[in-house]
Amino acid sequence: MSGPLDGIRVLDLSAVVVGPLCTGVLAEHGAEVIKIESPGGDLLRTLAGKGRSPGMNGKFLNFNRGKKSLAIDLKRPAGTAALKRLAATVDVFVTNIRPDAQARLGVDADSLRAAAPRLIHCSITGFGSGGPYAGRPAYDTVIQGVSGVAGCFEASTGEPRYVPFLVADHTVGLIAAQMIGFALFRREKTGLGEAIEVPMFENMAAYVMQEHLGAHSFRPPLGPPGDHRVLSPDGKPLPTRDGYICISANTDAQAHAFFDAIGRPELKTDPRFARVAQRVQHTKEYFHIRATSLGGRTTAEWLEIFDRVDVPASPYNTIASLIDDPHLRAVGMVREEDHPTEGATWAIGAPNRLSGGTAPPRPPAPRLGADGAGVLAAAGLTQDEIEALRRDGVLIEPPP
Repeated sequence: MSGPLDGIRVLDLSAVVVGPLCTGVLAEHGAEVIKIESPGGDLLRTLAGKGRSPGMNGKFLNFNRGKKSLAIDLKRPAGTAALKRLAATVDVFVTNIRPDAQARLGVDADSLRAAAPRLIHCSITGFGSGGPYAGRPAYDTVIQGVSGVAGCFEASTGEPRYVPFLVADHTVGLIAAQMIGFALFRREKTGLGEAIEVPMFENMAAYVMQEHLGAHSFRPPLGPPGDHRVLSPDGKPLPTRDGYICISANTDAQAHAFFDAIGRPELKTDPRFARVAQRVQHTKEYFHIRATSLGGRTTAEWLEIFDRVDVPASPYNTIASLIDDPHLRAVGMVREEDHPTEGATWAIGAPNRLSGGTAPPRPPAPRLGADGAGVLAAAGLTQDEIEALRRDGVLIEPPP
């Protein structure tokens, strides 16, 4: 079956994670995504470690499945001219290069949409325009630090830390895909495209403030910022006799069932824990009870007990064990795939499905420049023009 974005063509002038994740989501739902790379390739091809062959590591494979690769030298006038001709044939243009670089190349929203008013131009930036940080370079850790994400760890443990995966890149990449979907919907009604700015700092700062302003939302403040439940040092996987378990018991029914399960029924009438508001006031004590009460049974035993009494609980997975999770295997989130040049790999499936039709599984990620000549021909360049780009070293293609 076809996906909801079948027939939508996307030009992806982005690199590393935030932009490629965005366009990967679009490809996952049926869009044709053309990935523009420099002659040296997307930085992720080398930044993410080794693979079976150069430039084809596991991280690159996972972020760029289902795309076509056009490697072209945009420092050469012939390269930028070819890119602009290609941009005139697509529905969506996505980039995470800085606005001043976009303007120098002539691929900023004003330049491209002047020739193609139906184009949806999405610029993912570190910081939004109009503020003192506009135009600064940014990576995930820079954004985690300035947006308060690292500060959440300091409030919890006393030491600022980064989330040990690229949470800002992942989050903002998904938001960019969402904004593109909104723009495509509006184009259906108006016939006009859109210029979208998706700033990483503002989006992640909004997440932190929504979660943690709390009593500080009022003027004057009713208390300090920070949800002490979320920031509790005991808010973590809980030790069992043979490992860990992840639980949450928030409603009165869940908390009371938990107290019964651990053999402490008297806590159901304890004025500190009997109701939600009381447990919130005594989060430290409540979380300490949870953290110290599960050591007498195995994880499997607790999972069976909590399932029976309807207390939310799950197994704890390490990074290594996640790929073997039986639920992920059953729903097709992890499957074996034979890459045409890299051999056997694990492929990550689509986590979301539509009843009206889901795009087929995406093909493997491309080698650098693997689709260049075909992409340019489809954009209207003649074989003589393509051969000239090839001869002049503007068009980069992989060896046989």
